[in-house]
Amino acid sequence: MIERIHDIYRPADERVRDFNEVEVRLAPEQVREQMLRCHNCGVPFCHGAGCPLGNVIPDFNSAAADGDWLTAWRILSETSFFPEFTCRICPALCEGACCNGVNDDPVMVRQCEKVIVETAFENGWVKPVVPAVRNGKRIAVVGSGPSGLYAAEALNRAGFGVKVFEANHKPGGLLRYGIPDFKLDKRVIDRRISLMRQAGIEFQTDCRIGLDVAGQYLLRNYDAVVLATGTPCARDLNIPGRDLDGVHFALEFLQGQNRVNDGELRTLPVNAKGKRVLIIGGGDTGSDCAGTAIRQGAASVKQVEIMPMPPETRSKSTPWPAWPWMLRTSSSHKEGCEREWNVASDRFLGENGVLTGVEVHSVKWETTSEGKPLKPVAVENSTRVIEADLILLAMGFSGADPKGPAADLQLKFTPRNGLIADPEHHVYTVGDCTTGASLVVRAMADAKKTVQEIIRDLA
Repeated sequence: MIERIHDIYRPADERVRDFNEVEVRLAPEQVREQMLRCHNCGVPFCHGAGCPLGNVIPDFNSAAADGDWLTAWRILSETSFFPEFTCRICPALCEGACCNGVNDDPVMVRQCEKVIVETAFENGWVKPVVPAVRNGKRIAVVGSGPSGLYAAEALNRAGFGVKVFEANHKPGGLLRYGIPDFKLDKRVIDRRISLMRQAGIEFQTDCRIGLDVAGQYLLRNYDAVVLATGTPCARDLNIPGRDLDGVHFALEFLQGQNRVNDGELRTLPVNAKGKRVLIIGGGDTGSDCAGTAIRQGAASVKQVEIMPMPPETRSKSTPWPAWPWMLRTSSSHKEGCEREWNVASDRFLGENGVLTGVEVHSVKWETTSEGKPLKPVAVENSTRVIEADLILLAMGFSGADPKGPAADLQLKFTPRNGLIADPEHHVYTVGDCTTGASLVVRAMADAKKTVQEIIRDLA
């Protein structure tokens, strides 16, 4: 019986000393053996219920098991334009829907994808896709995060002339500035951007639509405008003491480190060195903050979450093939991050305007019969203080930015602060700015769907 490989990371005491990728790349023979665990199911839930991009997973698993990496690459690249991103940062929804995972560990699809795409790059199989015929129409894409890049690539392949406008100094959006280098080496982004340029896609960086360039200018000079601006508005924690020196948003912290690593900044705007770091918010962004703080030399790192601790195995509230609600421990958590659940924050504490900690209380949750959390209830006499010199708010995002391109193009918003497209005037929206903050793979899938609408509308 072939068992799933669980340890896919460099040793913790080694990786915390640098910002290189924490995952090791499995050897081709290891992946070939792992792919023998795939049952090639008659109804592949990994493909249908799992992967938002519709990757034909059993087929490239089979090719990988045979050692036919070229065929595996051809199958993978038919449905996924940027597998080098998803194989590094996707939580692998496909594995949550894997039939093998019902009674055993799921097949390690993401690692297989990584070996396929990196083998393809090494052998020169990944080439710029230049359309045979151009249709004479031009499209402006605003934002170069995962959905913007995907939309640009798909539109270019369909024969449109595409120009991507990016407010930051380099393309990549969330991929470049929000995700730590130890999860996604930025040379991987540069490699892809180079291919996109060779395919005919233009990039204009350091350009803010609504400030440097008017939205109306885009409408006059392009046949359509695609907004892929993400959800930059972080959810705040407006409790007493919020203005104390030492309370920062997670992305401010993460972006600062990424910009220093890339040479855009010389010094860190927020530095955790020698500090007691508290991260409020239990998701992936909070985990990324933990790994970054540890690498900066924090004295201690703790992550607290108001939600209850997830069960160690799949919750009954998320039956297979749904993405399971269960406890997940990231590589950053294993590097020295303490975690607590059922913690609600009441007020930040400080002296002379400088943060010293936060007053919190415990909560307990009313749940459904399946264990799904419904409502928090304060626990009496549970107030305490967590001492901290640096608090990072990682509680998610509240929606699209009401200023900038959205205001300039006079777009309306959904009740949950998502942008509403205006196809009548050839303005489209893709990814998180319209769906709300979600996964990179879902942002790409939304762009994939929206591009088909654009093609129909402009045909």
